[in-house]
Amino acid sequence: MTPVVRRVRGAVGLAVAAACALVAGCVTVDPAQSVRQLDQKVPAFGTESLQFLREVQKPEERREAVKAVLAKPLGQTEAVRVAMLNSAAMQVLVAQNVAEATAAAQSGRIGNPWFNYERMRSEDHLEISRMLSFGVLELLTLPQRQRLAAESRRAAEWQLAAAVVDEVTQIRQAWVNAVASAQSAAYAERILQSAQASAELARRMEAAGNFNRIARARQQAYEAEAVTSHALARQAASVAREQLIRKLGLDATQADTLQLPQRLPDLPAAPLEAAKVGAVASDARLDVQLAEAQLRAALRAEGLNGWTSRTDIELGLRREADGGARGFEVDLRLPVFDWGGLQRQGARARSLAAAQQLEATLRAAGSQTRESYVRYLTAYELARHHREELLPLRTVISEETLLRYNGMFIGVFELLADARDQIDTVRAVISAEQQFWLAEAALQSTIVGRPAAGAAESIMRAPAAADAAAH
Repeated sequence: MTPVVRRVRGAVGLAVAAACALVAGCVTVDPAQSVRQLDQKVPAFGTESLQFLREVQKPEERREAVKAVLAKPLGQTEAVRVAMLNSAAMQVLVAQNVAEATAAAQSGRIGNPWFNYERMRSEDHLEISRMLSFGVLELLTLPQRQRLAAESRRAAEWQLAAAVVDEVTQIRQAWVNAVASAQSAAYAERILQSAQASAELARRMEAAGNFNRIARARQQAYEAEAVTSHALARQAASVAREQLIRKLGLDATQADTLQLPQRLPDLPAAPLEAAKVGAVASDARLDVQLAEAQLRAALRAEGLNGWTSRTDIELGLRREADGGARGFEVDLRLPVFDWGGLQRQGARARSLAAAQQLEATLRAAGSQTRESYVRYLTAYELARHHREELLPLRTVISEETLLRYNGMFIGVFELLADARDQIDTVRAVISAEQQFWLAEAALQSTIVGRPAAGAAESIMRAPAAADAAAH
């Protein structure tokens, strides 16, 4: 063995030993740990019940837990828990995160070496050679690729947290819509009953000669409108309920047992304070954490690309059976046609994009929180106004109308019309409270850095309710 070959083999042996030590500290993926960390990242979103199904030993326990929750009217917090235990969509998010984290961890591993076996026979001669080869550049950049893999895995975890927050917010809003729609449908039923009674009375009075044709037609037209409104309200309630069922991941049997509260929760005594919302929102926003992790990963990828885009080196150890010849081979990719400039330019552009994305996220964070808080505060004030101002006024008008009817100053049709106006006011109150709870769910999501749609209606039903109250 020549001195040169001996030195090369010694260096290769040290490199392989170093690679083994680095591989022992490679980035790993633990799906259960990633899910457990969710509750630390978003503690107010009820993710403690979420599990990766592959890790669950007894799925029947989950079904029993869901059954126990569904045995009572389902509150908003309980709806989130059912989704954490039961929703296939949640499992999709977790499985996708595991796949992304696994791919990131894999990029931090060194590739397996190649073994080449060659056997050549001539008329009177047999040649056998064996060669073990591996990428030298891949080995040299292994520490940098491991750091890149760790950053990519952390970014995947933040992405999972953001996706779960989005899903939980949609579940909360779906619950609000389902309860409010059912409540509105119940009042639509009462309006229909009033319209039917009024139309029937008008027909009898016309038959007795105490009502003219146009007055009877007006009552029947109102009945026809009430039939349409009732059908649409039932449809809206059914659609909202089915949307909630899909969000919870319920099967047909579970859906049949789903019970919803008869009304939305009472409004809080006071809205959240702007200073408190701003303080909580500035602590650790998911969008900022995600953008920072993506920037770190992009910068590490750019640094790694500076090496790998230029060339590649492969080292092989060869041994010949015939005569015991041994040695090494070095394969070097020559940058003749492509010097890797475009790859480096692309990596640089991705780093710049990640940096600008972080800057845009930081700049938009405060504005998004303020916008969501204004929607929340406006919805609260309107809901409180409907509940404490318009509804009491409507009650007073109804009481006075009943007194006038008892005194025979007005007829039964005026009394029925007042009852319909009162029901319309109650439906306006329900709509206002529905918009508040939608805005509240959107604000909670925005506080943690996931802006969501809140109260979509900029103008609510206050003018209509006011008109009804002053009728």
